[in-house]
Amino acid sequence: MSIELIHDRYDLEDRKVIDTLKQVKTIALIGASSKPERDSYKVMAFLMNEGYQVFPINPLLSGTTIMDQKVYGSLGDISSPIDMIDVFRQSKYLYDIVVEAKQANINTIWTQLGVTEVKAELLAVESGITMIVNRCPAIEIPRLKLALNTD
Repeated sequence: MSIELIHDRYDLEDRKVIDTLKQVKTIALIGASSKPERDSYKVMAFLMNEGYQVFPINPLLSGTTIMDQKVYGSLGDISSPIDMIDVFRQSKYLYDIVVEAKQANINTIWTQLGVTEVKAELLAVESGITMIVNRCPAIEIPRLKLALNTD
């Protein structure tokens, strides 16, 4: 198992970002919003349009739906296998999210722009979790000119 931390060094890490985006099929989006003006809503719509299965997570909206997808209260509430977590939470929550990912055997965490936390990133590296930090898949997919999951 490779141990990796992919930060915002675009010129050095594009190959790993591409490989990750091509391998992932299911995404737990932590911090999902039902408000169309919010970035988490826009990115969820984008990811679904790209063919990913997205599981929105927001304890305040648990049991409702966003874009016809059931909203879960926590990662542990999802019974389907998850390939990646996309984090739309403040950096101070990232360490606990990494712990939760480790317990759930999820090997990839993506953090949105501005979401960084050194202790969480170190725990991910120590745990064999690939972290793509301070990037947005809705920016990266078009930038890298990827056509994903369009079987």
